[in-house]
Amino acid sequence: MKLCILENDTLAPEIQPQYIGYGNMFVQLFHKAGAGHWSFDIFHTPSGQFPVSYADYDAVLLTGSQADAFSTEPWVLALRGHVQQLLADKKKMLGICFGHQLIALCLGAQVARSGNGWGVGCMHYDWKPTNLPLPPQQSTMALLASHQDQVLTLPPQAELLASNAHCPIAAYTVGEEIFCVQGHPEFVPEYSAFLLGKRRMALGEDRYIRAIQSLTQAHDGLHVARMMRAFVERS
Repeated sequence: MKLCILENDTLAPEIQPQYIGYGNMFVQLFHKAGAGHWSFDIFHTPSGQFPVSYADYDAVLLTGSQADAFSTEPWVLALRGHVQQLLADKKKMLGICFGHQLIALCLGAQVARSGNGWGVGCMHYDWKPTNLPLPPQQSTMALLASHQDQVLTLPPQAELLASNAHCPIAAYTVGEEIFCVQGHPEFVPEYSAFLLGKRRMALGEDRYIRAIQSLTQAHDGLHVARMMRAFVERS
C-alpha cells in the first residue's frame, strides 16, 4: 500500500525537532497501527508541493491545518482543486480536522466557524453503528481535538459516524472512498498541551484549564488509525 500525505501546515519552530511535521506524525501512527509495510510520500501543500500524479497511490490523506478550509489563500484554493479532482476520480481519501472540513466543503457541505467556540483537549464522541472495518466495541470514543471551524451540514450521501454536543458532525464516510474525522488521532497529549499553551489567551482561562486537565484521559487515536488502515486496505 502506498499513501500520499498532503501536509497542510508547518509546525512551530520550537516543536519541529521533536515532531518534524504532521506528515511524520501520521507515518509514526500508522506504523503503530500495523501499517509498517506501507510506503508514504509527504507533500507540503502550503509550499505548493503536490504529486505530479495520484495514480500510483492507494489513498490520499489530508492533514490538519491552522488555515480555514473556506480560506481564499492561493495554496488552499489550489488544494481544493486537487481534492475536487480526487473526488471526481473516486480516489480513496482520509481527512483529518482541516482535511475533514475541506473534503466536506468540496462535497457541497457547509463549513464555518463553530458557534460553540474552540473544541480542544480530549473530547468524547458518540460513535454510530457502521460497516467500517474494526468498528469500536464501545458506543463512545475519545480523540484529542483542536479546532474552531466545523462541518455544519452532512455532505450529500455521507454517513454520520460520530458526534457530540459541541461538534455534531465529528466523523463521516462516503461509500468506500472517504473517511473523515474532526479529531486528531495522530496527536499525543504533550503536543496537545503545547498547542493549548500557544492559544491560552484566545481560549480563556477556564476553557484552557479544563482542556489541560482532560489530557490525562485515555484517547482512541490508535484505534481510529487501525480503522483507517483497514478502510484503505479493504478492496
